This record gives sequence, C-alpha cells and structure tokens, in this order.
Amino acid sequence: MIDLPRIVITGVAGFIGSNLAERALADGFEVAGIDNLSYGLREQVPAGVRFFELDIRERNLAGLLQRGDVIFHLAAKNCISDCQSDPLETASINVLGTVNVFEAARRAGAEKVIYAESSALYEGSTVMPTPEPEVHPRSFYAVSKLAGMVFADAYRRYYGLRTTALRYFCVYGPRQDYRRSIPPVMSSFIIRLMRGEAPIIFGTGEKRRDFIHVDDVNDFHLRCIADHRTDGRVFNLGSGSNYSVREVYEQIAKALGTTIEPVYRPDLSGEAQATLADISAARELGWEPQVSLEHGLVSFIDYYRTRGLPELTIAAG
Repeated sequence: MIDLPRIVITGVAGFIGSNLAERALADGFEVAGIDNLSYGLREQVPAGVRFFELDIRERNLAGLLQRGDVIFHLAAKNCISDCQSDPLETASINVLGTVNVFEAARRAGAEKVIYAESSALYEGSTVMPTPEPEVHPRSFYAVSKLAGMVFADAYRRYYGLRTTALRYFCVYGPRQDYRRSIPPVMSSFIIRLMRGEAPIIFGTGEKRRDFIHVDDVNDFHLRCIADHRTDGRVFNLGSGSNYSVREVYEQIAKALGTTIEPVYRPDLSGEAQATLADISAARELGWEPQVSLEHGLVSFIDYYRTRGLPELTIAAG
C-alpha cells in the first residue's frame, strides 16, 4: 500500500478550502487545516480534519506545517472591494501572510506548496482567452497576489521550495462565500431568488465571466500533489467559456421556475469587463473541466434546498 502524503490546508474553513478538505479526506488523505475564522466558518470544516484556529501571520506556523508533506495555501483577503478600501490589511494578509507560509513550509521541510494566485492578475489584459504570461494587475488585491508570485519564485530559486501556482477564475459551488460585502453572483442570485427577493446586478449585466465548478478545481488540486510536471509552474483554472451576468441570472431563474426580475445598480469600479481562461497548460496534463454550468447550477440549488438557506444580511448581490 502506498503511503499518501499528509496535507495541510490554510483557509480550510473557507469555500474552496473546505471543499478541498472534504475531497481529500474521501480520497484517503490525512488532512490538517488552519483558519483564523475571520472569513471562514468553523461549521464548514469537515469532520476528520485536524483543525487549528490560527492566523497565517503567526510566527509559530512552522510547527503546524510539520504535520503536512503538501501545503495548500488558500487563505487570503479576496473580496476586491474590501481590498480596495484597506490596502494595508490586504498587504498584511496576502503578502506577509503568504511569505510566512512559504517560510514556515521551508522550515518544516514540506515537500511542496500549492498556492492560490488569482485571475485578477489579468485585469488589465485585453487578450481573450487569457494565457498565463498576460499579467497586468490593477487592483490592490491583484497587486498583492503578484507579490506572492514574486516571493514564490524567490523561494524556488534560493531554497529549492517546490511550488505550484493556481489562478482561479470564478469558482462556484457548495459553501461559496455569501457573506462578502459584495457576494459572488451565484450564491447571491440563488439565495435571493429562493427567498422570493430580486437579485441585484451591478452595471448592465453584460460583464462576462469564466465560471468553473469547485469539483473541477479540486480535480486539478489533487493532480498537483503527485504530478511533478506542475512544479514551478502556474496554471489557469477556468472552464474556457464565459457567460454574462444576465445569462447566469436567466439560467438560475429558469431552474427555479421564477420570473422575478433583477434590480440594476451602478457598476462597480475596478472590475474587468470580461474574463476568459486559456486552459491549454492544464489540459496538456490531462485535466479537463467536467461540470457544465447548467449542471453545476442545478446541483448548487439542490445544495441549498437540502441544507436550507443561510441568513443573507448584506444588501449587495
């Protein structure tokens, strides 16, 4: 029997982190998780995860990372509007926190760090679909992710730390964070429409986004553990297709059988008009998105029907 590497996930109580933990446990991995619960929810951490409530900026992080052979660094401040309003905290969490994870992983002798960058690095690019070299950050959030990328490269060059960077496009699915000041369209639209409330669209609804289901993202996460072809590289994780915000609303409304129309509000500044991933690099490794938008939305709606709707205390959507 082959011994599976031990996994540590930062941001384990968040959307992607909790889904990754659940998948890894189901596949037989030993999983530990770290989260300070400022954004994540303790109840989202799957049973079976050895959980530690800790900030990624803490100096004693190396001791906890000794529990893992492979580190998934997903913890971040990632709401663009919140990052724009507080650049100092953004840098503290996304830059200093990330460097602290890299350094702790090095000191702990971890085999590899697989960490989250972001498709926000392409904010200023006009190339569609966008390949990995097209880095043109604009927002404070994107700049903080660029800094993490530069530090990862330095840790590879100076210390030989094996890393893989993943640039998520619009990931959706169970446990998607609905508590942001500007929540993701999927969870916000579904929750509001299931409550009989009008969803909110900022702008005209014509902005186009590349949506990717969290199950497809996790397929690539687990591939990165053992596939050495991912070492020292960066990969876009999107579907390779995009849809307008209005089209997403129409699909959700159709699935729910509702005719409630959205409310339109002034556009949000700093957002790209369109995102579309060039996923050629990931495809070359044999990965292919499997979950269609239609199927993904239906399963997401079923998730809320099964578990009940959360309290949505924010006004934006």
